[in-house]
Amino acid sequence: MTDHTLTITRSTHPTGTTLLKVTGELDYHTAPEVTRAIEETSFGPDDSVVFDLTDLTYCDSTGITVLVIAYQHAQRGGSRLTLAGLNADLMRVFQVVGLDQIFTFQPTVEQAVARQPS
Repeated sequence: MTDHTLTITRSTHPTGTTLLKVTGELDYHTAPEVTRAIEETSFGPDDSVVFDLTDLTYCDSTGITVLVIAYQHAQRGGSRLTLAGLNADLMRVFQVVGLDQIFTFQPTVEQAVARQPS
C-alpha cells in the first residue's frame, strides 16, 4: 500500500520568484494540497513561479492535471512558470504525453530562476 505522502513548501527566492517545492507523491490523494497552493499563488504579469520537483517521487494523471491547471493560471495571468528538477522518469512521462511542448523545464531551481526575465 502506498503512503501518499506529499509536502508543498512555498518560499520566495531573493530575486522575487515564488518557489513551490513539491516533495513526495503527487496523485489523486495529494493533489488537493497542490491545488490549494496554486490557488494561493499570485500569477500576475510581473510574477515568476518555479515548481521545484527535485524531490517529487511519483506523479499520476491527477498530478499532471494539477500542474496543467497551474500552467493555465500562469497563461491567464501573464506570469512565467517553470518546472525544475524533474527526474528522468518523470520527464519521460511529460514527453510521452506532449507536455514538454507547453511547459518550460530546467534541470535545477537556480537555472530556472536565472532564466526568468527581469
